[in-house]
Amino acid sequence: MSLAILVSRALHGFHAQPVRVEVHVGPGLPAFVIVGLPDTGVRESRERVRSALLSSGYEFPAGRITVNLAPADLPKDSGRYDLAIALGILLATGQAQRPAAAVETDIGALELNSHVFVGELSLTGRLGSIKGALAIAMAVARDSPGAMLIMPPGSASVAAQVPGIELRAAATLTDVVDDFAGIRPLRQVASPNTALNVPETPCLSDVMGQAAARRALEVAASGGHSLLMHGPPGVGKSMLAHRLPGLLPPLSQTESLEVAALLGLAGRDEPPTSQPPFRAPHHTASAAALIGGGAVPRPGEISLAHHGVLFLDEVPEFQRPVLESLREPLETGWVSIARARMSCTYPARFQLIAAMNPCPCGWAGHPRRACTCPPTRVEAYRRRLSGPLLDRIDLHIDLTPREDAWLDG
Repeated sequence: MSLAILVSRALHGFHAQPVRVEVHVGPGLPAFVIVGLPDTGVRESRERVRSALLSSGYEFPAGRITVNLAPADLPKDSGRYDLAIALGILLATGQAQRPAAAVETDIGALELNSHVFVGELSLTGRLGSIKGALAIAMAVARDSPGAMLIMPPGSASVAAQVPGIELRAAATLTDVVDDFAGIRPLRQVASPNTALNVPETPCLSDVMGQAAARRALEVAASGGHSLLMHGPPGVGKSMLAHRLPGLLPPLSQTESLEVAALLGLAGRDEPPTSQPPFRAPHHTASAAALIGGGAVPRPGEISLAHHGVLFLDEVPEFQRPVLESLREPLETGWVSIARARMSCTYPARFQLIAAMNPCPCGWAGHPRRACTCPPTRVEAYRRRLSGPLLDRIDLHIDLTPREDAWLDG
């Protein structure tokens, strides 16, 4: 038997699509070829797999090894296919015992569709954590409810948050081979029975005065409305915005998993929480940072604020193209990122809370401070927000300073 077929997963935006890892070992001059639109990280798995096999006490075949990652038109990145490739070589060369769930196709290939293998190999044969473990687990639970997902221990502890999935943790390549042979079964990772973490959030009771603004914040929270606050410096715009997540209802389990999965795709593995996220990017943020992007598109701030709040302080100071890129996500709740190699979508259903001064110096209309801005400059400052963007913001409110907080001129 010289052909083995296993299953892994490729991250394509927020979705983890199945990938068939076909490994063929045949006669010929020694070669190790990976096809199927791999990037540099996938091509480098040849050296990782070679060293991992030898370090684990297995033989590296001397013939021609061809690995096909199908579908061929789907870009593949990272080292998460290392485990499937190494196991495919061992199964194709007879060094690993045939699993009970494996079947033989009409062409004599050994096919194992009931398992999903993801993990990056070190040169010693140990398995390292991967990015996007939660998104992969959610896709497997949704698309292949009966499949067994095998991951490194660090990633498995994160993926265990997904209910209704059969999950196994493997620390080394040898652990998986021993499980196939029935020598030592892999450790099953069960979903934790603990409640979602509920972090403390700032309370609206900390705000003194500003009854109209507090009421507007409550209306925004109850109806999911976007809100724009105008007012001079120190009037409490940022303080009010930071207290909106405490007014929102707690996230459901599905929503909390989506938020945690998006954080994992951005490189931050954090446990799911019932608290809606709050993101406040600086006004120097680029369109790629806010919307998402990169050669391999990653989620931006609007996706990390999914099911939560995106706060844009000093909103007129953001670049005009950055603000205009918010139009479609505010309408649809999704953002589509197109690149030369691939296009992907990320969820972005967020509440926009924006704050701005009445003029560049901030004191226009203040009862005790004089504005020094010429009218043309004030008009240009306010026109930095386009009509179509303002039309998507449901609530507008002017904030004035409390009388006992007036500053001397």
